[in-house]
Amino acid sequence: MSLDVSPKLLAEAERGPVREADFVDTVRTSLPYAYDLIADLTAQLRDGMAEFTDNHTPPPSEKERGQLLRALASDAIRGSLERHFGVTLAFMNCHRVAVFRPEDRGGATHARFTSLRSQILNQSPEFRDC
Repeated sequence: MSLDVSPKLLAEAERGPVREADFVDTVRTSLPYAYDLIADLTAQLRDGMAEFTDNHTPPPSEKERGQLLRALASDAIRGSLERHFGVTLAFMNCHRVAVFRPEDRGGATHARFTSLRSQILNQSPEFRDC
């Protein structure tokens, strides 16, 4: 299960649309590693001049890796995090999350990061079982 949904939020969803802020809060509490990593990368991007920020450090355990994979594999979760933080996310391998400014989506640096070539060049044996 990806998220620990409160009975209140579940009841709201059963009645109709839910507030995105409530959904993001559920993501924050259910997937704290993923949420905090994206929050930290977003802060680094806003504080610096780089075109993007990214993570090269593997998660401390498979539990955290699972949180990251669940957050980025779900269109709803990923999209909500992008809107919440005002960024565009890119993902490579098992833990390399990159944060771009929304206006840079599709630009040269974003296209290079998300290219087939980049994916191939960022492979190594330790990524095969992650």
